[in-house]
Amino acid sequence: MGSVLVRAGLVTEGELDGALRHAGQASLAQALVDARVTSGVRIAQAIAEDAGLDYIDMSLCEIDMTAATAIAPELARRYDLLPISREGDLLIVAMSDPSNIVALDDLRILTGCEIRPVVAAEADLRQAIDRCAAMQENVDEIVGDVADAGRDAEDREEAEGAESVVSKLLNLIITEAIRLQAGDIYIEPQDDEVRIRFRIDGVCQQVMTSPKKLHAQLISRVKIASGMDIAERRVPQDGRFGVALEGTAVDFRVAVLPTVRGEMAVLRLLRRSSIMMSLEDLGFLPGPYARLKQALDKPYGCILVTGPTGSGKSTTLYAAINQTSDPESNLITVEDPVEYRLEGLSQVQVHERAGLTFASALRSILRQDPDTVMIGEIRDAETAKIAIEAALTGHLVLSTLHTNRAPSAMTRLTEMGVEPFLTASAVNCVVAQRLARRLCPHCKEPYTPTDEALEGIGFAHEPGVLPTLYRPHGCKKCSKIGYKGRIGVHEVLTMSEGLERLTVQHASADDLERLAVAEGMVTMRDDGFEKVRMGLTSIEEILRVVA
Repeated sequence: MGSVLVRAGLVTEGELDGALRHAGQASLAQALVDARVTSGVRIAQAIAEDAGLDYIDMSLCEIDMTAATAIAPELARRYDLLPISREGDLLIVAMSDPSNIVALDDLRILTGCEIRPVVAAEADLRQAIDRCAAMQENVDEIVGDVADAGRDAEDREEAEGAESVVSKLLNLIITEAIRLQAGDIYIEPQDDEVRIRFRIDGVCQQVMTSPKKLHAQLISRVKIASGMDIAERRVPQDGRFGVALEGTAVDFRVAVLPTVRGEMAVLRLLRRSSIMMSLEDLGFLPGPYARLKQALDKPYGCILVTGPTGSGKSTTLYAAINQTSDPESNLITVEDPVEYRLEGLSQVQVHERAGLTFASALRSILRQDPDTVMIGEIRDAETAKIAIEAALTGHLVLSTLHTNRAPSAMTRLTEMGVEPFLTASAVNCVVAQRLARRLCPHCKEPYTPTDEALEGIGFAHEPGVLPTLYRPHGCKKCSKIGYKGRIGVHEVLTMSEGLERLTVQHASADDLERLAVAEGMVTMRDDGFEKVRMGLTSIEEILRVVA
């Protein structure tokens, strides 16, 4: 290592000799850092460059806990290495000294995987090892404590101790989910283990497993935190709780569902910062944004946001509320559930068992003289009719509907029993959307597609002029995935006289779409392809989310 650092110009021979004399039990790298000759990052970068390997910043690296726990913490500390991700039979391992052949051979034999080393700063690597070891040790502690508690059910102290460490495990899972910016946490019982998965940027990733004996205690802790009945295991339950981590407030919406292997829990993370976004932040192109903004500026009418579950409809609705809300207007929402609780907003929670449905709540809301009404979802004919009537009587109504395309909203309302002439008069605008993963800006790579490939998917381009597009590559900042974050893909239909006539005539969604496109509507597919041209996402991602 010393000769590498000298050749790199980081240290002189004299500084190297001095560090070696005073190193003691510390490594040469640590001695040089302690003497303030150079930094640990520069040492690691020099070693990586000399060995022809990648350097990785452990503070930015998202560690795959399944890979990290493939070896014992003692072995990780002995060799100063940590598995950070797995790609099939290939294990990516962060090391401070990649020339340690003995460590690489031992790891290859122990895991049965091929090893690809990357270089990390020694101090950062040891912190990551300690953090992963702490999580694994907590799991091991929980296993032992729960087993002891099970052997002596009457020992109250042991039972309370098991509860304490289960709480610690749940806290670790929640903290890691917030750090990784996960959207959902899945706690899923399997035949002989409990699987923990996070949904990150719309894709599920397994982060750890724990023994099956932890399952009952872990689900009970989730129920207690969410205000559920821990004795009821036969029916689904819903609840919520909130946490604050390093100044960031996160609400958790929890659903527990009985399965044949036991109860599974899904915790949806609701970050309050996400609902303070403006429409400009959601990825609308200028044309569709102008259409939506024009509809929001009207004092009455109905604006619908459509798409499947998890497509960002609620975020778009709240962004629209931010656009229309002001102290001079009365804005009331009716939701099931109330995902985000906002100051200065009157929000109504649906409670069907008590008789407070969307329809009954909406009737009462209209007696409060609101200027704007947000309905979480139009689910039934009664709610649809009241919403349309409210839009026709001077209220601005915002709501969601489950359809795949914007023109399908008209036919869906007709199927729900709303007269087509009422729909044509009441609906101002329909937004259909999906969420596509955004390419990592640090590692996306340019390429030139073939003419045949573009024609096969209908990607418009000038004949003979092939565009430069981008595709995922993978780097340390995106955990080798190639994507980081998500962006909206939209189509915005605004009603016109022609569309009103077709709606009254019971025209099909295809007929409505053809006219809307002729009048300037950009379809979701074309909206996505435009974002591909802008280098924001990839063709494969658009084809994945848009049929």
